[in-house]
Amino acid sequence: MSDAENLHRGACHCGAVRFSVKLPDGLSKPRRCTCSICRMRGAVAVSARLDGFTIVEGADKLSLYQFNTGTAKHYFCSVCGIYTHHQRRSDPTQYGVNVACLEGVSPFDFEEVEVYDGAVAHTSDTRAAPVRAGVLKFIRD
Repeated sequence: MSDAENLHRGACHCGAVRFSVKLPDGLSKPRRCTCSICRMRGAVAVSARLDGFTIVEGADKLSLYQFNTGTAKHYFCSVCGIYTHHQRRSDPTQYGVNVACLEGVSPFDFEEVEVYDGAVAHTSDTRAAPVRAGVLKFIRD
């Protein structure tokens, strides 16, 4: 896949926060996690390197939420409340990007989304490879 194909634009729900992002793996590896915040926010995320993510508009509208170890940085729009991205605890050189914020992409575009165990076996705690907890499936009627 070319760099142009891996470059996406995105925004929060109200459009106050706009970004561009280069996805090295494209949309091929969507995932969810079972940790407390991921479980509650319910977003499907894809990966980007920190230097591949650029806030185009609305940096002043982003709010930051951190908890527990304070390593992960979760960003959301202070106007509409939508989670746009987070700097990962499991790999602080990456952002997890909410696919629902990407133009032309929906979490329902993925037939299957792998779910990783971040509640009991988070890689930053175990120092082991990610543990797959299951798969979310979307089956169209």
